[in-house]
Amino acid sequence: MDLLKAIQERKSIRAFKPDPIPREKIEELLKLAINAPSAINLQPWEFVIVTGEERERLSRRLIKAYKEKQISCGPGNVKPMPKAVTKRGAKTLEQMNPLFEEMRVNPDQFINEGSCNFYGAPVVILICLDDSFPKSRLVDIGLILGYLLLAAHEYGLATCPIGLITAYEDEIKDVLNIPENKMVVIGVALGYPDPNSPINQFKSPRDHLENFLRWIE
Repeated sequence: MDLLKAIQERKSIRAFKPDPIPREKIEELLKLAINAPSAINLQPWEFVIVTGEERERLSRRLIKAYKEKQISCGPGNVKPMPKAVTKRGAKTLEQMNPLFEEMRVNPDQFINEGSCNFYGAPVVILICLDDSFPKSRLVDIGLILGYLLLAAHEYGLATCPIGLITAYEDEIKDVLNIPENKMVVIGVALGYPDPNSPINQFKSPRDHLENFLRWIE
């Protein structure tokens, strides 16, 4: 695996083929992902893998919940964000709009209902955390998520991390019988990319390093 190449090439995919992924391959990905570091080697992550009819049932429930509650994708900020941050988000949507126009879809509907449907991916990986852990352990979930995304790319698989679904955590727990003491932190859509979908041409831009960096010497 050329790690540097994978880091540069990997992008989120929002249109998938329906082709199933063998259980053995999913387990191989997760075996690689759990090499991620964690505080005191607690390895606090837990996975729920959803495929087949159960995945379809979950998507139907999430789309229904979205239509009823209208909780949309967003950063979830508790106060106004820095202008530089909002500018990055606006620029990304601006660059995606021509693709939405080509596809003749409503951007809000595509993003929100698409998230609830995991963009048609045949496999959903939910990463959970026991509520006995402090919120600082969410850092560990972020670490294993990064490992998982890069490992999937090496296997020729596409991914899209999906955070919107956590707004409908009660519905997820009900459908999948996930215990109340488990937090659903994030979902990952996993599958083979649909090469014919215009949206998969898109790769989100990155700001210049100097805008994130402060040297202290």
